[in-house]
Amino acid sequence: MKKFIYLFIAIGFVFTSCNPMDDIYENIDSKLALEGVVANFDYTLVEDDYKKTLELDYANFNSDEDAKTLISEFLSTKYPYLGATYKTDGSINETSAVNVTYALYNRINKYEAEIREVESNEYNPITGNNYGNFDRDSHLQDYLNQEYPEAENDDFVSLRYRYYSGTTNTLTNGFVFDGTLWNQITGFTEEEYEEMGESYPNFSSEDEAESKIPDFLSTDGVEAGAILSVMYELFSSGITTSYTLNYTFDGTEWSEYNNVQSKKLQFGYDGTNWVPDNTIAYTLTTADYASVSSALGDTYPSQTASVSNYTNFDRRNGNAEYWSSDMLVEAINVVLDIVDPSAEEEQKYTVTFDIYNGSNTTENISVIKTGGVWVLQ
Repeated sequence: MKKFIYLFIAIGFVFTSCNPMDDIYENIDSKLALEGVVANFDYTLVEDDYKKTLELDYANFNSDEDAKTLISEFLSTKYPYLGATYKTDGSINETSAVNVTYALYNRINKYEAEIREVESNEYNPITGNNYGNFDRDSHLQDYLNQEYPEAENDDFVSLRYRYYSGTTNTLTNGFVFDGTLWNQITGFTEEEYEEMGESYPNFSSEDEAESKIPDFLSTDGVEAGAILSVMYELFSSGITTSYTLNYTFDGTEWSEYNNVQSKKLQFGYDGTNWVPDNTIAYTLTTADYASVSSALGDTYPSQTASVSNYTNFDRRNGNAEYWSSDMLVEAINVVLDIVDPSAEEEQKYTVTFDIYNGSNTTENISVIKTGGVWVLQ
């Protein structure tokens, strides 16, 4: 019996210490670590990635810079063998790339205020004429600066006024002060309230507004990830008050924005680390719209006249002022040749600009410098 016990121990030792698969796995690991594996794919961060792997309190980043740094570390941890292949001389042959979708905390405030109506005798001192209306955006800025000289950052005003643009219309829009300018949040017109089934140019409850507005907002030409702020009027207890709401577009429909923005960023492996793509984000300024109007005025007279008046691009297909995607690329070339005239080949830009497609919103175009010109990616 004693011999049997010794034999059993010996056999057990052989089976636990001489597993040939361990050597195979070790060889595979070594080969992968030396040669690397190349892949190009999309990845969306999930809650566990933020809270467990990155040890963050919330499932989002506080800034794009934090995202760039932490996602680089995350990719190195999650894909230790994913990187590059090399030539026989040791130089990089091919590298991996991952398009990462992440959540960014980006709070957009909501506002409310009673409507202030511009009186008939208040227009002429601002405009210098006797027409009894405003007819340019600078008139609105001048009026608001005059009426609110002590305005502070994030102050909000709901303003009802007459505005001439081909015809004179009465508009009600919101304006938020950013410390320098009053930024407009567009309200609905009487016709738009009627389209939403309202007998009067306002809603009778917040629930009604929140139910009808998302379905009414245009989706034509809007890219996924777009954020739009709108203002509506609510009549209650004999008082009409303006409220703002924020919406985001998922590529199919609008839904209420929850202060977390979905963003996408490409990372490439440089042989050592995961680094963000070289794409530069740029938003057109008032001066940029003026440059487009000046440079392309002879080619697109109707379209550039609209840009001059509204500082946005008309994206209503079939309209006389419509800007097609090819025309927008021409406009982006004008701007980037001014903004970054010495940009190197293969530099990338994602350009954000204001549009009108039935609502005031934004679009993005991504371009890359190829052969000295900016072409659509």
